[in-house]
Amino acid sequence: MTFLATALQRFFTTYVTGQRGLARNTIVSYRDTCRLLLRHIAATTTSPVDEITVENMDAETVTGFLHYCQHTRGNSPATVNNRLAAIKALATQILLDYPQHAETMRRVLALPRRRQPRPAIAYLTADETTALLTAPNTATWTGRRDQAMLTLAAQTGLRATEIISLTTASIHLDQPGAHVEVVGKGRKQRSTPLTDATIGIMRPYLAERHARPGAVLFPGPRGQALSHDALAQRLKVHLQTTAVNTPNLARKHITFHALRHGAAMRLLEAGVDITVIALWLGHEQTSTTQKYLHADMAAKRNAIDRTRPPGVAAGRYKPSPDILDWLEHL
Repeated sequence: MTFLATALQRFFTTYVTGQRGLARNTIVSYRDTCRLLLRHIAATTTSPVDEITVENMDAETVTGFLHYCQHTRGNSPATVNNRLAAIKALATQILLDYPQHAETMRRVLALPRRRQPRPAIAYLTADETTALLTAPNTATWTGRRDQAMLTLAAQTGLRATEIISLTTASIHLDQPGAHVEVVGKGRKQRSTPLTDATIGIMRPYLAERHARPGAVLFPGPRGQALSHDALAQRLKVHLQTTAVNTPNLARKHITFHALRHGAAMRLLEAGVDITVIALWLGHEQTSTTQKYLHADMAAKRNAIDRTRPPGVAAGRYKPSPDILDWLEHL
């Protein structure tokens, strides 16, 4: 009999940290999944957490846990798949370290991922972005911080995690070549240039920021980094302000990631090559960036216009103003 706690400690100390050297965010995701799994097994087997065995982590239990995540906790299919990926990483190491549990772990590794529809990309148009960036009350420190943060995110397309991790040393405003440096997903380092408009917002903000404690670029009240929940809450506040005069926003599901999508769409509309956009966003493969092509209706209309028969004017079809006359000559 092998206690799951023993296997977990070996997994995190030997594999996750020692052998793989995974990024902090990945380790946190694995840790949270294992905590939820242990609590679920303890609740369903009435066993103390320290007495849960590897045999308790069979395919049926993991399937029940994933069902619990999706239907009780309300996790999306993508989040459930991330939970399953963490469990499979643990199962792989248990299989190697404790071969007596090989059959149980093989059944766990055979569990399929959740299939999920690919929703349309939600992004802010140029006008909506402008309205959002003017929403913060710049008479307050929090408002000036939020305006600088949203401006930088909307122009550069940085992920929420990347925005949170920025320090005052990450941004360089010297001209020419003003840019922001970030360590993104997969520990890939990249530099993103800044526009004159962004520099105009960031320069006075950075001068004010240096007088406050801590090194985080966009800090909380005590100089600490903002959490993801705090970031989402600040965006929600300003979206509510913006939606008063921009009704279209009320019909969109806007998250912080929508600012990243908006930056990509504006680059695409400007005619920037998809491979350059992939480098800009820090995508490993251009196939990830191709989703923006599917969301660009202007590009689709241009494609239709290029395939029109000779003699047919470009543009969207408009019916005859006199339908009876049209029918008469049909």
